[in-house]
Amino acid sequence: MLGNGQDILLQGFHWKSHRGSREATGAAKPWWRIVRDNAPSIRRAGFTHVWLPPCTDSLAPQGYIPRRWYDFHSAYGNLAELKEALHALGPVAALADIVVNHRVGVHTSGADFEDPPFADNAAAICSDDESGAGTGAPDTGERHPCGRDLDHTNPDVRHAIKAFLTRLQGVGFRGWRWDLVKGFAGRYVGEYIEASGGLFSVGECFESNRQVVCDWIDSTGGRCAAFDFPTRYRLYDALVHNHFGGLCDFSGERPRAGGLIGLWPTMAVTFVDNHDTEYTREHEHEANYDATRHFPGRWVDTAYAYTLTHPGVPCIFWQHFFDWGGETRLLLENLMNLRRAAGVHSGSRLTIHRAEAGLYAAEIEGRVAVRLGERMWSPGYGWHEEVSGERFTVWSR
Repeated sequence: MLGNGQDILLQGFHWKSHRGSREATGAAKPWWRIVRDNAPSIRRAGFTHVWLPPCTDSLAPQGYIPRRWYDFHSAYGNLAELKEALHALGPVAALADIVVNHRVGVHTSGADFEDPPFADNAAAICSDDESGAGTGAPDTGERHPCGRDLDHTNPDVRHAIKAFLTRLQGVGFRGWRWDLVKGFAGRYVGEYIEASGGLFSVGECFESNRQVVCDWIDSTGGRCAAFDFPTRYRLYDALVHNHFGGLCDFSGERPRAGGLIGLWPTMAVTFVDNHDTEYTREHEHEANYDATRHFPGRWVDTAYAYTLTHPGVPCIFWQHFFDWGGETRLLLENLMNLRRAAGVHSGSRLTIHRAEAGLYAAEIEGRVAVRLGERMWSPGYGWHEEVSGERFTVWSR
């Protein structure tokens, strides 16, 4: 479920955020304090929501192999520091990263769950989990090797998850980012959102096929948006290969966007990079390293010229906003201001004029015009150039 259609998200961390930073004194500064200290800049920029990393105890420091749901001491800081960060962000709403597809035990990788335990720990694990420790029902989604796959058909598991969400709301969270949603049936995400009051929610449906993503949103009862991976893949290909045909679907009565925003824009959260796709030197040493999974630096500004002017709910990556230097940050702030001033929203009318080799040209709400690519194009008389950069221009009227 989304807000008023004019939301702009910030991903409030990156893959190495759990390491924090070093202060002048040499002391470690945990991530929650970094978020707190940057809260004024986040508010001034006009972000409506900030997605924060998993905030409870985890086997992995990034937080994605959860262990104790009720222990708020994590690699990002402690509970007091987290509450300070959430308070400093207000009125910007914080989204908690919810990882409930899987979990590990306290002392082993098996069923010794604590804080909280389940009514029957073995029955909380799917019977087809590779550990052989589960006595629950078969998994309702794709298998995942990190931790024990939880059985969401079990009422005790669902009750525990709802109680966990209630506790997170008590800390100060006002929405959810759902991790690895292909790992269990979407109807349970819908149930958890409904039980928690229908808060702003977006799921990580890591999928290039936009119809599959639409089907997943439907499976939640239309209660949860999804990250627009289909648009992200198409935008990457368009900019790297200088061919923009994939950004347009010509099959209907009128051209529409090629990604999820072309089918269900009000439920699509667009993005350029995130903690899974960002470049880090460590990735190069992975056996399955894929250099195409992160945006080349020269095209990051151009990609935001697309996502921040088009339908959907745009999400900006922390590193791009805070760590890429003043020019990129100024561009992002200018595009955000233009989006608000022009009244562009998640369901805005999109008119695509060109989508071909060397050129993409479109108007949004008749108030904003965008050109991408090496070829020239102009929206005509009465338009004023607002921002431009390598292979892009944005106008308003």
